[in-house]
Amino acid sequence: MGKKNKSANNSLGRSLIKDRFGSANKTKRNKDSSMLHTADVNDGYEWSRLNLQSVTEESSFQEFLSTAELAGTEFQAEKLNVTFVNPKSGIGLLSKEDEKRMKETQDQNRQLLGIPRRPKWDSDTTTEQLQAAERDSFLEWRRRLAKLQEVEDVLLTPYEKNLEFWRQLWRVVERSDVVVQIVDARNPLLFRCEDLELYVKEVSCHKLNLLLVNKADFLTPTQREVWATYFAGLGVQAVFFSATEAAKEDDSDNEESEEKRVETNSGALLSREELITLFRTLHTGPKVSAGVTTIGLVGYPNVGKSSTINALLTCKKVSVSATPGKTKHFQTLFLGQDLLLCDCPGLVMPSFVCTKAEMVVNGILPIDQLRDHVPPVTLVASLIPRHELEYMYGIMLPAPMEGEDPLRPPTAEELLNAYGYNRGFMTQNGQPDNPRSARYVLKDFVKGKLLYCHAPPTYDQAQYHAFPERTKHSSTVPLPPQGARLLKANKVTGDDLDKQFFQKVSVGVHQKGEDNRPSSSDTKPWKDHRNKRNKREKLRRVYAHLDQ
Repeated sequence: MGKKNKSANNSLGRSLIKDRFGSANKTKRNKDSSMLHTADVNDGYEWSRLNLQSVTEESSFQEFLSTAELAGTEFQAEKLNVTFVNPKSGIGLLSKEDEKRMKETQDQNRQLLGIPRRPKWDSDTTTEQLQAAERDSFLEWRRRLAKLQEVEDVLLTPYEKNLEFWRQLWRVVERSDVVVQIVDARNPLLFRCEDLELYVKEVSCHKLNLLLVNKADFLTPTQREVWATYFAGLGVQAVFFSATEAAKEDDSDNEESEEKRVETNSGALLSREELITLFRTLHTGPKVSAGVTTIGLVGYPNVGKSSTINALLTCKKVSVSATPGKTKHFQTLFLGQDLLLCDCPGLVMPSFVCTKAEMVVNGILPIDQLRDHVPPVTLVASLIPRHELEYMYGIMLPAPMEGEDPLRPPTAEELLNAYGYNRGFMTQNGQPDNPRSARYVLKDFVKGKLLYCHAPPTYDQAQYHAFPERTKHSSTVPLPPQGARLLKANKVTGDDLDKQFFQKVSVGVHQKGEDNRPSSSDTKPWKDHRNKRNKREKLRRVYAHLDQ
């Protein structure tokens, strides 16, 4: 079968069209443009050059460009109005609007935040009945907090869920005359439990509350005065103390210290003897134990409670650890015949926080058990300025890219990469070991090496804690040890080069037959290869003689 003649078919089609639309109707056909193809329409568009495709889906960037084209807007003219968003910044942190909304919700539900109460009991209550009542009360308290988290969508600290720890607290409160809450001076309100103060008064109206602001050496005298004024306005008795500084004190001025009158809310940093004097003279009402003032010490883990006890006793009576939950049971320690200290295990009481990263950087959660290091490191980088991080660690952080905010804080990846490269913390693949670097950075923040102090709600944070301005070429500002070592390793002066070049090293003159080897009394005797060669020569002669 032969091939079809395509030219004939084309000719037939043209003939049919010519017959239907004859030359007589040519003028009319020109006027009616509906029968023309798109390429034949002379409307100003070059239809033959367009790539027409059916578009049912498009990306956000393509949608942006197509919308700008439909609006008749040039992209070059609108490029300056585009905001660059860094997806790596602020990971795990809340925005300003979300944080404000969260704090408003927390203030509305603050009355629902409390600690479990011990049920009422008397001499007729049996042990089984009391334990059953304690379990029921504790279960109801946990249900109330769980409902608060689910309904109001607020974030609480991972409060203690073991009933035995709360039983320790109940016993300490019942047998104490003064209940002292130890808080961290860098963020006192996070570690203060207002409901505990109410519970102390519920147990007995003769009991007193005292707020001991520990680690107060991190604060300046002005900052201590600000907090003293704030607590005085709330009607809370507060004193400032530093267990670290008290451990260094000399007991030579004990008599002079005891004669001083110690007052609360003064803003002064109390010494060891001044704090002991305050404990003895603060409670003047009826006491639980006749003739003895019992001081109950309560606080979050890692606020320095055990260190405070050891500083008061001038010896190590309580084990100290940076890991939360070191103390398991309450214990009593006499600080003289008329003063008794009652140490309570560290309790994480329910408190409002915005993110889990806040609990990590404040030492509430253990750093060594951390799974996600990015949010807490991001929080540290947002609190500590860029130049302060570079100064402390002797590193150079990458500058923000074009289009980004030049004042934005460094991301967690930028900080950890620079720290890892500087310290040599690398993985087997040759990449910076960021989890290892994160543990060092976070522990430096918890220890106060990277210092950030929170201001009271009534005070401006920028005026309360201002970081010093550090310039790269300033000769008056001393460098930290890391920066000094880094600068010394990279800086070589002309004198150093001269010393290295003209350094005289006595190598001696080699003479034939002179034995300059060390004596056999050295730890590593000289290996005499000539003796081995002589032995092989003797053996060769013996074998040759036997062969003969």
